[in-house]
Amino acid sequence: MSEQRNQSESWTEAWRNWILVALLVAAALIVFLALYLPDIINQAPVSLSEGDVAPVDIVAPVAITYESEVLTQDRQEAAAALVPAVYTFPDPSVAREEVETLNSTLNYITVVREDEFATFDQKLTDLAALRDIQLTQETAARILDLSPTRWAVLTAEAVDVLEQVMRNTIRENRLEEARQGVLPLVSLSIPLDQAEIVAEIVAAFIVPNSFVDDQLTEAARERAREGAQPVVRSFVAGELIVDSGRVVTAADLEALERFGLQEPEYRWQDLAGVIGLVAIVMLYLVLYLRFDPFLTREIKSLVVFGVLALIFLIGARLSIPGRTVIPFLYPLAAFSLIIAALYGTRYGIAFAVPLSILVAYDLPDPLALTMYFLLTCIIGTLALGSAQRISGFIWAGVAIAFAASMAVLAYVVPNPTVDLVGVATLLGSGILNGIASASIAFLVTFIIASILGLVTPLRLLELSRPDNPLLQYLLRTAPGTYQHSLQVANLAEQAAEGIGADALLTRVGALYHDVGKTTNPYFFIENQPPGFENPHEGLEPEESAAIIIQHVPDGLVLAEKHRLPDRIKDFIREHHGTMVTRYQYISAVNRADGDKSVVDMNLFQYPGPKPQSRETALVMLADGCEARARSEIPQSTEQVAELVNNVIEHRRANGQLDDTDLTTRDLKIVTELFIATMRGFYHPRIVYPKFDAPTLPASTVLAQLEPGDSQQAPAVEVIEPDGPSAKLAPGPASENSKDTGSDAAGDGAAEPDTLTSPDPSTPTA
Repeated sequence: MSEQRNQSESWTEAWRNWILVALLVAAALIVFLALYLPDIINQAPVSLSEGDVAPVDIVAPVAITYESEVLTQDRQEAAAALVPAVYTFPDPSVAREEVETLNSTLNYITVVREDEFATFDQKLTDLAALRDIQLTQETAARILDLSPTRWAVLTAEAVDVLEQVMRNTIRENRLEEARQGVLPLVSLSIPLDQAEIVAEIVAAFIVPNSFVDDQLTEAARERAREGAQPVVRSFVAGELIVDSGRVVTAADLEALERFGLQEPEYRWQDLAGVIGLVAIVMLYLVLYLRFDPFLTREIKSLVVFGVLALIFLIGARLSIPGRTVIPFLYPLAAFSLIIAALYGTRYGIAFAVPLSILVAYDLPDPLALTMYFLLTCIIGTLALGSAQRISGFIWAGVAIAFAASMAVLAYVVPNPTVDLVGVATLLGSGILNGIASASIAFLVTFIIASILGLVTPLRLLELSRPDNPLLQYLLRTAPGTYQHSLQVANLAEQAAEGIGADALLTRVGALYHDVGKTTNPYFFIENQPPGFENPHEGLEPEESAAIIIQHVPDGLVLAEKHRLPDRIKDFIREHHGTMVTRYQYISAVNRADGDKSVVDMNLFQYPGPKPQSRETALVMLADGCEARARSEIPQSTEQVAELVNNVIEHRRANGQLDDTDLTTRDLKIVTELFIATMRGFYHPRIVYPKFDAPTLPASTVLAQLEPGDSQQAPAVEVIEPDGPSAKLAPGPASENSKDTGSDAAGDGAAEPDTLTSPDPSTPTA
């Protein structure tokens, strides 16, 4: 049977490898077509480009008359350029604001002048600190030398002059002219040197109050364009279109297109470039898959990756070429968010790298676009984190918008051909990109997870809630199993965090790993009440083993009924691997007088498979440790450590961990964490004394006990010197345990899938 299983696994592995190769080849072909075909389809069939020198004379083969769009557009733009800018009427609010600012400045100067405690130099320094006007040193000194009466006259005159100036229309191109005309407006009753002070102060507060109205200006220019007459070109047969040696213009190219004289141009260099890029991307994927066994085993997940990547790639190649703004709007970061939410952050980042390169290939400024896509994908994925809350998608959208905006500033703004309007448009596109990416990712993640039964952190959190119907059913039907599952979940979760595995997935898988016991709860020792007659008594070993093993397929049936994700079903399927219910097997061998050849071990073996991931392996180890500890009740750290080491070494030696990527270092960390956690679970507790117990001094009793002897000690009352008495009660001896349905099969010292509980009448330490 074992040989047949190995042969089946070998065939499965071979088919998986062939399917993987076929998928990679298909992906390479589709990527090649996505990159190359749009170029062929969208390629203008020209043999000449604008600015080229015509190698030969080209004449018109037939007579033709047509409306030239190129020349018409040139005429329209020339007409629009003749239209002057349209300005708004003077804005009175601007004048009022400047007058208020002037009054504030004059009041400040007055305060400085009247400061009796400041020296003359300190006053000059204070005047130099003015924000709205920069007075020369000479003017500031003259202001300080004025008498209070003269200064009051000058302040009033300055306000009056500013009001006069700001009532007129002042445009940016006439600003200096307005400032130079201030001095003649000052009252002639003021001396010239003081009038210059007024003019200098007022000039600083003269600003434009009439501005270009872009809408009105553009409307006027549009009317000019519409009024321009279209340009009609006519050629007679044999007329020269482009003569040899002349630089080809846009109008010449238009004429050649009208005659159909341009030939398609297919360059082998373009084909070679696409092939080279596809080869690099495929090499990247092969090397990545080589070091990530998860994707090579999970063909379905790899197909999801590929389909999503191709959808985003083809969408980009069809919508981006020839556009200026759409590249910055295209929500490529949604791809990495979807992958990160479904499979983890590392996959979102790893697959965003080649996709960003492919999307930006052969576009204008490909380096800037590659960095734009790559930065938005990586930063959005990192901001999403574990995607355990909806707010994670919101913050990811914010991060993508910020990254997109900063990428525009870093890679686009330095281009001297980009104006402020273009920069503002691209910044707005980056913000919309963040909103669109997060929204699309959240919606698609929900749809894919629902259709394919994938687990997401949000789904795992929902399954971990105590009010989940299946957990409630487990609690009511098999409360002992429920408590056992909680303990296993705590152990496995701590270990998962310690080795960098998926802690949330591990915890949720542990909560549901024994849900199949609800079908026959009383056949498992943890669910048997005190005094309950064990139903395994009187059963044949084969029957007893079949009932115990049946909790795995029963769990899968319940998981299917409650629509648990496939990854959670793996914990139910794999938490016992292909181990044997040793107690029943040994019982069967003993009944056969020790002749193993007449006992079919397959009747006592779990169907498996062995754990296929670190997470399911951790639950197997935690399950075995918790079940044995519940049976043996270790009384010291040394006993806990021995128990944990025995369980882990037994599973490892039995080959149950062979299909996982757990390393020796990982197992060492898991062992240490199990010991630390279980030491808190199973530390000895004092049993309260009974009144009829014999009384002995505490020092006498404790001196007679060796470490770990609490289970063998007689029940006596211990008198503490300065406190209440307490009884040291005996605990159950592990050798008295009986294998009837616990949950750690195959541990050697005590067989958990068949261990009975201690005598309920026996007090426990």
